[in-house]
Amino acid sequence: MSTAVFSDVISCPAGSAPAVQDCALEASGLSIGYPLGRGGGWKTVHSRVDFVLRRGELTSLIGLNGAGKSTLLRTLCGFQPALSGTVRVLGKELQEYSSHELALTVGVVLTERTGAGGLTVRELVALGRQPHTGFFGRLGERDREVVSEAMSAVGIGHKAESYVSELSDGERQRAMIAKALAQECPVIVLDEPTAFLDVASRIETMSLLHDTARRQGKAVLLSTHDIDNALIFSDRLLLLPAGEGCGTDAPVVSGSPEDLVLDGSLKAFFGRRGMNFDVRSGQLSTGVSGPKVGVDGDSLTARWMANALARNGFTPVLPAEGIPCVRCLSPTCIEVSDPLSATPVTVSCISQAVMSVISRQS
Repeated sequence: MSTAVFSDVISCPAGSAPAVQDCALEASGLSIGYPLGRGGGWKTVHSRVDFVLRRGELTSLIGLNGAGKSTLLRTLCGFQPALSGTVRVLGKELQEYSSHELALTVGVVLTERTGAGGLTVRELVALGRQPHTGFFGRLGERDREVVSEAMSAVGIGHKAESYVSELSDGERQRAMIAKALAQECPVIVLDEPTAFLDVASRIETMSLLHDTARRQGKAVLLSTHDIDNALIFSDRLLLLPAGEGCGTDAPVVSGSPEDLVLDGSLKAFFGRRGMNFDVRSGQLSTGVSGPKVGVDGDSLTARWMANALARNGFTPVLPAEGIPCVRCLSPTCIEVSDPLSATPVTVSCISQAVMSVISRQS
């Protein structure tokens, strides 16, 4: 990435963290909500929102439907006012920004599919330069260079002259991200950027956004339901609990994915809705638990052994006395034992191990 074009890039070796991870956006004592209608006042969704976004980090906002994710993002972007508290962007309170200044500071990519099918990718990305070019939108040499660099950064440069209507969902999302990059904003906010994408495109998009935050020193915040990829690619998670109308006033929890897994925050967060978060596999399941079965051994085989057991109504745990145990020596050598038998049974695949556990429970 050329630092001559993207002026807010923090110089660092490829793949390494930025030298400085300074605060880009801070929410303090924030209360958020939405209008109830003409003369109806405002409905408070959350009144205890405190967190910090840092440059060079990708932060994922996690919350179930109706938790207020879009309301929070709209408030952070200045699309609607906070009910109380403050939002500071680069140390300056949000309400002190003019609309033009805010367009130069916060780039936004919304969930809605773009209606720009009649534009080429280059023309769409060039719209991101409007805060810099003014009303008439005439692109200078540097503007055109920024547009080309933005398309190249997201891997869409070869589609520059293609119409947006001709793009796949994943390519269209890349074009929208390139448009946000062309704004050269230190903060980028995305509302469910992977919502319409297939599995491969979701992974590519999350990887792209993480790489963008890291290499260009931007603070990237996105909302998502994709827990698996959020755990892999996010530097930080924001856990937004159900709103006050759902009978809770729990605060937003913020931290690295690994810390939130190990300190029980993710398990408690999903447990409030009757879901179980498995700290070993990082997977969600229904809160219904069956007989416990100990699983250990080769990590890859054990991970999929636990998956098979859970699907068949068991609760995989660490081995312990008094419960059946499965020791995964390799994918083709698995020992199954139980408290009532002194000799373990050795089988050659996971499906046989599951059948052995089931038969011992009968």
